[in-house]
Amino acid sequence: MSDLVPLAQAHCIPRRGIEHRLPEARLRELLPELPEWELAENGHALVRTFRFADYHRTMAFVNALAFIAHREDHHPDLGVHYDRCVVRWSTHDVGGLSENDFICAAKADALVG
Repeated sequence: MSDLVPLAQAHCIPRRGIEHRLPEARLRELLPELPEWELAENGHALVRTFRFADYHRTMAFVNALAFIAHREDHHPDLGVHYDRCVVRWSTHDVGGLSENDFICAAKADALVG
């Protein structure tokens, strides 16, 4: 991914193998671009809770995020509740976080931005 392309405008590419796992220094560089997100599981996941007024709005977000995940072929773990959705990104094929996780987190932010 080029540093000149904003995360929300970048696209995921297949990433398999430990060589695609982001080192801690790169995680710390990218994290400020996603101020609402937190590193979880010792830096192996990105997590954010999105809050909504009601279930209908929560489900609209979930459906829009599902469309993005399908298009990017990169899928989050979701915790869906009446007024919130907990989104967790991680790249299982690299055993932690890849740039795909940051790209998709930025795309999720753009849905509510």
